[in-house]
Amino acid sequence: MSRVQLALRVPDLAASVAFYTKLFGTEPAKLRDGYANFAIVEPPLKLVLIEGTDNEDTRLDHLGVEVDTTEAVHAATTRLGAEGLATTEENDTTCCYALQDKVWVHGPGREPWEVYVVKADADALTEQQGSTCCAGTEDTADNEASEPVAAGRCC
Repeated sequence: MSRVQLALRVPDLAASVAFYTKLFGTEPAKLRDGYANFAIVEPPLKLVLIEGTDNEDTRLDHLGVEVDTTEAVHAATTRLGAEGLATTEENDTTCCYALQDKVWVHGPGREPWEVYVVKADADALTEQQGSTCCAGTEDTADNEASEPVAAGRCC
């Protein structure tokens, strides 16, 4: 089963968790320091909440497609590359309290999209401080990754 992921950076994690619990009628699947995610069955959605600062409005952090296997991530990488899109792969990365394989692409407005699989649970938000977890990298015109995108700590 695949499902779309929407990651939001929110100023008040507790208030957002309470709101989305009521909106979708389900508790978070994972709730950690500065992070929550909902595995919503109907509509099929992975909603990720990342705590931002108190003085900012909720904003889009990144988008994604959660898939079931590493093979599906590799297939997406191949397909996206064949379509001429620059891709950045991350394998065995700790992100969002999970061990993941993923591939990043960016839309025409520089919105980051990831296709990813969760391989195992993890105790850390990111693999290391300063990680580009869930921020991806900006793509250059010649299909090479360049600077990390400033947005996003982790999905």
